[in-house]
Amino acid sequence: MSAPRPDPIRLDDLASPAYPESATPMRAGLGAYGATLDLSPAALMSTASERTGLDHWGDPAFRERLEILCTALRTEAGLSDTGVGIVFEQLVGNLVNRLRLEALIAEHPEIESIAITRPIIICGLPRSGTTHLHNLIAADPNIRSLPYWESLEPIGAPGEDEQARRDRCSAGLDLLDAIMPEFKRMHEMTVDHAHEEIQLLANDISGMLFETTYHVPTFAAHYKAHDQLPSYNYVKRSLQAMQWLRGGTRWVLKSPQHLEQFPTLYAAFPDATFVVTHRDPVEVTRSMITMVAYGSRMACDHPDPVAIGQYWLRRSEDLLNGCLRDRDVLPADQSIDIRFTDFMADEQATLRAIYDLADQPFSAEARESMAAFTAEHPRGRHGEVIYDHAAVGLDPDDVARRLGGYRDRFVGQPGSVS
Repeated sequence: MSAPRPDPIRLDDLASPAYPESATPMRAGLGAYGATLDLSPAALMSTASERTGLDHWGDPAFRERLEILCTALRTEAGLSDTGVGIVFEQLVGNLVNRLRLEALIAEHPEIESIAITRPIIICGLPRSGTTHLHNLIAADPNIRSLPYWESLEPIGAPGEDEQARRDRCSAGLDLLDAIMPEFKRMHEMTVDHAHEEIQLLANDISGMLFETTYHVPTFAAHYKAHDQLPSYNYVKRSLQAMQWLRGGTRWVLKSPQHLEQFPTLYAAFPDATFVVTHRDPVEVTRSMITMVAYGSRMACDHPDPVAIGQYWLRRSEDLLNGCLRDRDVLPADQSIDIRFTDFMADEQATLRAIYDLADQPFSAEARESMAAFTAEHPRGRHGEVIYDHAAVGLDPDDVARRLGGYRDRFVGQPGSVS
């Protein structure tokens, strides 16, 4: 008999986080460490070089982005000392990954000749079914995905086995769960779950990952104002290296960022199958923004959930209106729209439609593996969150008005997705 699910909860400490007592020593240790750090490109790059013994960084364009990000983290993010310790180690990790990728390709230049063929790329906001869909497809043994541990450290240190990276990932998840014990109600993370390539973009000091954890509007504005194709090509280069290291031939990828980058995404992966998920934006923004507001406590002792709500409503407009603007850039014979309600009503029909479009066998083996994943990871097993628009400063009528064009085209009434 399965364990009973925890009762639903309402998150009533978004502005003044109540941390579990068990997290106090971890936060204190990180805070003491953070108080000693210089959050500057020079310090970060020097630390990464010292840890690896490497100094070849590849394309130097990342340096400008790193400078802008560090400035935003120091002046805009309102970081606690604990937050400084967390982001310092995060950024050093990104730079270590960058150094190791360049070293591996320098030693094995044939990596850059590996084809990334016909990936299946899921594009949609969090809470629109993307994670569940991603995990189901990733469960297919004939599909290559990016497990969380590998996304954090795509290339291990020389002579280090895979288990060491998995252990570090597990320790990081223990820290996350200690500080944010309710996060798994909204988005479960495990060592092996399929993760987003946005983690790889971060190694190029690009993309939305930093924005989801830290208030860095200057960095986000720089990202939105610049061509992202070089960074998307960096992701492809990373996939080539991981495919060379651990095999696989056809990838499943996923990120909300792609919604405002369809021309770039198509240029980088012209033979992909694109799966675009849709859900009523009033529902999506309420739960997505609550998740972001709750997650901000990792780095900030006193987040402002209303300010976070307004910021991410604007970013949701960017993303969903970008989808509305550029959806037809994705070729009709390579793309499919999936409405959340339809997916929830009939997972098998949704998956079959995707597999048919992708010309990927929807085999008994694939279906059995997906069923096993679902049985082992039942939806809602950690309990639910009762979402409240007002808690993050949202007015549902305002959200509906501002995103009405997107909703009219892609959500509408049953059967109306075009």
